[in-house]
Amino acid sequence: MGLWEDAKNIRDKDPAARNVAEVILLYPGFHALFTHRIAHFLYNRKLFFLARLVSQLSRHLTGIEIHPGAKIGRKLFIDHGMGIVFGETTEIGDNCTIYHGVTLGGTGKDTGKRHPTLGDNVLIGAGAKVLGPVYIGDNVRVGAGSVVLKNLPANATAVGVPAEVVRVGNIKCCPADDLDQQALPDIVSIRISELEARLSRMEAKAQGEYPPDKPQPPQ
Repeated sequence: MGLWEDAKNIRDKDPAARNVAEVILLYPGFHALFTHRIAHFLYNRKLFFLARLVSQLSRHLTGIEIHPGAKIGRKLFIDHGMGIVFGETTEIGDNCTIYHGVTLGGTGKDTGKRHPTLGDNVLIGAGAKVLGPVYIGDNVRVGAGSVVLKNLPANATAVGVPAEVVRVGNIKCCPADDLDQQALPDIVSIRISELEARLSRMEAKAQGEYPPDKPQPPQ
């Protein structure tokens, strides 16, 4: 039931998927989920070498690296998938969507729980990195290319490097697969505009205190 549900979910979410059979036979995201179930089963029974062997074979076949210890909920949609990495203590909730090039990894400084935890209905855009034992709340959307280094509240949209929350109040009743990547604010541009405005105010203030025809005091 779980794998059939995963296949139908991919078919429903991917407009390029024509039917479930195509998903089962041709989609690397589905193949990665299938092999991860086997690897995770072996991992939970402390057959660590066999678990890693299965996961590494899957990595070579699909380009998706999922550690056998990672916990994945129902109906995960991995779109394209090439270059995806999930660390050992990663936890992913139900009905999440993850695009290619995403890393759910560690910082190299943590022990024990080292990797992210995603709630339900989370979308992680292409090339985004979520690092460390951070918690990503339900219905969160992370824009493409963002780097998340701290917790994100539920129903938020975050973008940038490092990622900042730019919107709160994502739709709760729908899967987080409606992120308009083109409509997201440009955090760098906003910060530059704020600096320019601040500089203009400082220049105006300085000119008010020391008019051009009045000599300034020695420094």
